[in-house]
Amino acid sequence: MPTSPYQALLRCNDCPLPPIKFVRINVAYPLLSMSLATTLFAGCSANSSEDTTTSISNSAQSSESTHPVETGPKGELPGGSGGGGFGGGSIDTSNIKIKYIDVAYDSQSDTQKLDIYLPNEGEAPFPVIIALHGGGFMLGNKTGGDLTSTIKGVEHGYAVVSVDYRLSGEAVFPAAISDVKAAIRYIKANAEKYNLDPDKIAVWGDSAGGNLAALAGTSGDVDNDFLNGDNTENLDYTSEVQAVVDWFGPLEFTKMDEQFEASGITPMMGTTNSDSSAESKYIGGNVAENEELAQKANPANYISENDPYFFIEHGTEDANVPTQQSIDFAEKLQKVIGENKVTLTLLEGAKHGGEQFDTDDNLKKVFNFFDGVLK
Repeated sequence: MPTSPYQALLRCNDCPLPPIKFVRINVAYPLLSMSLATTLFAGCSANSSEDTTTSISNSAQSSESTHPVETGPKGELPGGSGGGGFGGGSIDTSNIKIKYIDVAYDSQSDTQKLDIYLPNEGEAPFPVIIALHGGGFMLGNKTGGDLTSTIKGVEHGYAVVSVDYRLSGEAVFPAAISDVKAAIRYIKANAEKYNLDPDKIAVWGDSAGGNLAALAGTSGDVDNDFLNGDNTENLDYTSEVQAVVDWFGPLEFTKMDEQFEASGITPMMGTTNSDSSAESKYIGGNVAENEELAQKANPANYISENDPYFFIEHGTEDANVPTQQSIDFAEKLQKVIGENKVTLTLLEGAKHGGEQFDTDDNLKKVFNFFDGVLK
């Protein structure tokens, strides 16, 4: 067993239950629990192959809608994929031949649309990656640049479904997670129509999208009318998924301020326990004064033995969301569903997204994780 908090499990992600060994790492994070082994991948040499033997022929919409992309303060937040929804830009889907754009998955709001992108080749039905954008629950959209890495799923044999959910300026919690659950149910109900596999679904979100992905993962097997919200479509289907990728999501809102103080990192977005914070706007009131509601938005409070596999990544220099959020969540998951099903990687020196998340090596680890669970 490791002898200090800074030892870690080294494993390949070629399958969900790989052999492991302990190695020492140089991540000096003061609140890293002794009981949590942070997963690294240096030296991993697992190979994966894609089956692209059968071409798919189908008629689908080829025109894309144009949504405005909102950007954050200049010079303050990282752009590109993994930038938490604040970096601006948009995904390039020009090389994807089969796509269904602006598909309505429920009827409560015009926002409730999703885009479906299928691989150009391969054998249907395809496993699904649901893409959830970031943006502090108040910005971003389903074509935002922070989903650039996620859309690459089509190159690995996955259908990618990018979802617009109601932002806090339109409707407060639980509207966003209710929308995500409704989108999952829609995919299951219409899987045959779109050549999707309803039994092989993953969710991948960054920042606010990471919270929603994690919450969808832990609450999928929970019959919770509150989280289902006002959406009424396809309730005969569950919102359970098989895998979750959470990139630096805010999870336990009421602890963010104290965790930043303990880490010595000055929060870029200011105090979370304030009326103006993104998290307070999301739940509809100051998180410090509405702790019960904030806890309902915490994915850790829905953890059960039936939860899916989790792959969690967080930068050690994140000034938007404390790294400790992911450490604590991973530890709670491991205690219930086992270390085999939880992978946590701390990216040394990485901030709130950015190029370290989007390297070919890192994305290989993400897609190896998906392959191990969904293929």
